Amino acid sequence: MTPTVRLLLLPLLLLGMAAGEGLEEKKGPLEKKILEVHEQTPVPYPIYQFHAANPDVNGFRLSGDDEGSIRISPEGWLYLERALDWDHVTAFTVEVEALVGDEPVEGPATVTIVVLDINNHAPKFNQTDYPAVIREGHRAGEPFARVFATDLDDPKTPNADLSYSLVKQIPNQQDTLFFQVNSVTGEISTTEKGQRLLKAREAIQYTRGETHGSSDILKKKFDEFCTPTADIPYELNPFYSCVQRAELRRLNPLEDPDFTLIVRVQDLGGGSEKALSTNARVNVAVQPNLWVPPATVFILEHLERTYPMTIAHVQSNDPSALFRLLQKERMPRFPFAITEEGEIQLTEQLDREEKNMYILVVLAEDEHGNELEPPLEFQVVVQDVNDNPPQCAEEESVFEVQENEPTGSRVGQLLVHDNDDPATPNAMLTYKILSQSPSASTFQIDDATGLIQSLQIFRRKDAAEYRLTVQVHDPAFSTECRVLIKVIDINNELPIFEQNNYGSLSLSEDTPVGFALLTVKATDADDPGTGSSQIQFHVSAGNDDGVFSMETGPNGEGRLIVVKPLDFESSSFYQLRIDARNPEPLMAGLDYGIESSASVSVSVKDVDEAPEFSLDILDVTVPENTSVGATLLTVEAKDPEGKEIEYKLSGESRGWLEIDPASGEIKTKAKLDREVVESLQFTVTASEKGNLKQSTEREVSVHLLDVNDNTPKLTETWAFICAKKPQPVVLTAHDGDSAPFSQPFTFALAQAKKSPNWELRTVDGKSATLTLKKTPSEDKTFLIPINIKDNAGLGVTQKFEVRVCNCTALGSCYTEPGTHSFKLGLPATIGILGGTIAFVFILLAIALHRIKKDNEKKALEAGNLDPLLK
Repeated sequence: MTPTVRLLLLPLLLLGMAAGEGLEEKKGPLEKKILEVHEQTPVPYPIYQFHAANPDVNGFRLSGDDEGSIRISPEGWLYLERALDWDHVTAFTVEVEALVGDEPVEGPATVTIVVLDINNHAPKFNQTDYPAVIREGHRAGEPFARVFATDLDDPKTPNADLSYSLVKQIPNQQDTLFFQVNSVTGEISTTEKGQRLLKAREAIQYTRGETHGSSDILKKKFDEFCTPTADIPYELNPFYSCVQRAELRRLNPLEDPDFTLIVRVQDLGGGSEKALSTNARVNVAVQPNLWVPPATVFILEHLERTYPMTIAHVQSNDPSALFRLLQKERMPRFPFAITEEGEIQLTEQLDREEKNMYILVVLAEDEHGNELEPPLEFQVVVQDVNDNPPQCAEEESVFEVQENEPTGSRVGQLLVHDNDDPATPNAMLTYKILSQSPSASTFQIDDATGLIQSLQIFRRKDAAEYRLTVQVHDPAFSTECRVLIKVIDINNELPIFEQNNYGSLSLSEDTPVGFALLTVKATDADDPGTGSSQIQFHVSAGNDDGVFSMETGPNGEGRLIVVKPLDFESSSFYQLRIDARNPEPLMAGLDYGIESSASVSVSVKDVDEAPEFSLDILDVTVPENTSVGATLLTVEAKDPEGKEIEYKLSGESRGWLEIDPASGEIKTKAKLDREVVESLQFTVTASEKGNLKQSTEREVSVHLLDVNDNTPKLTETWAFICAKKPQPVVLTAHDGDSAPFSQPFTFALAQAKKSPNWELRTVDGKSATLTLKKTPSEDKTFLIPINIKDNAGLGVTQKFEVRVCNCTALGSCYTEPGTHSFKLGLPATIGILGGTIAFVFILLAIALHRIKKDNEKKALEAGNLDPLLK
C-alpha cells in the first residue's frame, strides 16, 4: 500500500475511531508533546492532530524520522506509516512545523513518541537440560542447583516479570515432592521430606589418593568384591561393565539421573492466563553422604588396653580431605587423636571423676586449611567403674534432739558422698549402726537414706549426749562415720520477776532521751546458756506513744529507758506492764502467767518550757521588687504552757526588714535590691512575754528573685581611632540583673538610617565592634548614640565618644607644637576665676597690713603711743 493510498484511507479510519471513541483527547495546539503508541499497532494509525494558531496555515511539515515510520497530513494529523517494534527502537523524536505555502510560521515543536512494549516474547532458559548433584540428608531449603531464564520484553513491565515453578518430579511414586523451586530466584532445594527420604544408590567408595572414575581403580574395586575368571577381559565382563556404567552415571547425572524435574518459567509474574512460558529439565543425581557423625562412644574408665585405641571412624565425601580433631571444651588434657584415614583414637586411659563426657569436633579440610565439609560433633561418654569408697561429709556429724520429743522423731540425716557415678550401683550406699553409747537401742538409721530417728523419749538429766558409729558401704568399699547427738533442754520453766510491782516513779518532762528510770530482774530455772533460760524484756501495755522501751542486759536484768521526749501536756501519767519472755517457745501445754510480768506507774511533772516554732525550717523566696510594707512571711510559735509570746528579729544587717512583735509578721521597711545582695539570713526569736529567758531561735532565709530593673551599660564611654590605621573599637556592656534579664545583649546604632561612616556589629552576648567606614579629613571627636538592650528587650540609648586623630608610633593621639588649643569646661572656668579673685584679695590684705604697720611706727617715733599697749 502506497503512502498516497494510506493518506486517503486515513479519513475513513478517523471516522471509524470517531464512531468508537472521541477524538478530542487526540487534538491540541502545536507545542512540545510526549505521545505513546503500542508496538505492532496496525497502520495507518492516527496518533495526534495539531492545530496552528495562525488561520492562514495550509499545511504541516515533519522532520527527524529517518526510517519513515511517522507521517503528518496537511490537516495536522500525525499518524503511523509503518508498524513499530519495541525491540528495534523504544522512542522517536521528531519536529513539527506549521506552513503557509512552503514557509514555516509556527514551530518547530518537538514531539517524542514512546513505543510501548507488548508481551510478544516468551521467556527462555539459558539451558534446556540442567545437571544437578545432591547428597543424602541435604538440609531442606538450602539451594543445591539453580535454573535461569531471560525475557526480551521490557524489563520495566510485567511482560518480563518471571516466575519459576516445579511442574513435575519424575519419579513420584508416592505422590511426595522431594524438591521445591524458589519462584523468584529459580533456586532448587529439598523439602523437609526430601531431606529425610532421599537415598542414593549403592556406589563405590574411594579412599585417600584414589581417583574417581579411574579405570585402574575400578578394576581394583572390582577385584575386591568379585572373583573374575582370568581368561575374560574386564571390558567383556558384564559385571565389570555394570560397575563402570554406575560410576559414569554418578560422575554425569545426565547419563542416568535419579530424578528429573520439569521446571517452568512464566512471564507476567506467573499470575495470568495470558502469560507466556517455557519448560526446562533438571536431572538430579543423589549421591551418598559419607560425612556423618559417629554414634556416641561409651568407654569404661581405667580401661586396660593397648593405646592408642581406635574408637570411631569418619569418612569425607572428598577422598583428598585432611582431618583435624578439636575439643569443644578447653581441657588441660586431651587424650584423643585422628589419623589420615579418619580413625579417631583414644591415646590413654580415662577417669570419669576427672571428666565424664567429651565433645569432639572433627574437621575435614584441604591442604590450605579450607573447610571441605561442615564440622562434625560427637560425644565420648566415660562409663564408671567402682573405684571410690564412700566418704563421710564431716569428721564427726553433730545433731541435736530436744528432750521429751516423741519416739520416732527425726534426729538428722547422715551425709556421705561417693564420687562414683550416682546413676550406677557403684554409688549405691548402705547404712548400718555398729555401736551406740552410753546405751544401745536408742537410735535407728535408714539403711538406704542414712536418716537417724529416735527410739525413746530423752531426758537431759539422764544423758546430755550420745555417740554412734555408723558403717556405710557400696558394693566394693566400706567406711565408718562418727555421729554425736546432743540432747537439748526444752523450755519447761517460766521466767519469774523478783517483784511484780515496782511502784510509782516521777519524771520531769525535760528528762533527756536515753535516761534509765528503772532496773528490773527475773530468773529462769531452765538449763543455763540455752534459749530456754535466756530472758528478754518488753513493755507490753501502757506505752501507746512509744515513749519507753526495755533494754535487756545480762544475768536476767533489764532497764526501762526513755526513748522519746516526754510531754506533760500530751500525757502526764503512764501505767506500764513489763513482760519477761524466752526466745525459745515454751513446751506444749505451758503458758506465761502473772509471775512473768511486772507493773510500774510513771508520773510526768510539768516544767516551764520555751516556746516552740511550728516549722523547723523557715525559708521564703520573694521578688526583689516587692513593695515596701508587704508581708514576706509569718512565723508562728506556741508556748507549751499557753503563755503569750513576743517576737524579735536580729542579724538583718541591711535594715530592709522588720517583724511585728505580736503577730510574727515579717515585712519590708525598705526597698529590696537583689543586685546588692541575693539573700538575707537573720534570726527570729520567740520568747515568753515578760520572761526573755524562755526563748527559742530560728534561722530565717529570704531569697530575692531577680526582676528586670537594670539596663545594660557600657563599661567604657570613650575611645580613639588612629586615622591612618583605623581598627575596630570593642564595646563591652554590663547588666546588674541575672538571667534571663541580662545577656545576651543586642547592640544597634540609635539613628534610624544606616550610617555612612560607622558600622556596629555584635560579637557575642556582651560585646560588639564599632568600625570607622569613612576617615574624616581632620582630627574630629564624634558622639555616637548606641542602643543596647538586654535579653528581655529592656535598654536605653547611650552616647559613646570616639576621637579620630593622627597617632604617634606608640598608638596615642598626636598634637603638633604651637597648635595646642583646648576649651575648658564650666567647672574649670569657675575654679580659675575663683582662684584669681582670692589671689587679689590676699594681695590687698597684705598691702593694708603693711600700711597699718607703717602708720604705727611713725606714731611711736613721734611719742604718741606706748608700744607695750599695742
